[in-house]
Amino acid sequence: MSITQQYLLDTYRAQQHGEPAPPAPGAHDWQVVREWRDHRLFRAVLAERPARGRIRQALGRRLHLTR
Repeated sequence: MSITQQYLLDTYRAQQHGEPAPPAPGAHDWQVVREWRDHRLFRAVLAERPARGRIRQALGRRLHLTR
């Protein structure tokens, strides 16, 4: 059963029971991505690492050493 078929079945069941329809698949994807990013930044701060620019700094150090 695909995601779309499951969503349609859940919507039908909710309608039969007088309940609100479930959110559509993918409706909260960006919210999940934002929360994951915020959690990653929070963990970096707790570990006393720079929260932003870590990849750019690492690349800069790597490029500086090869010259």
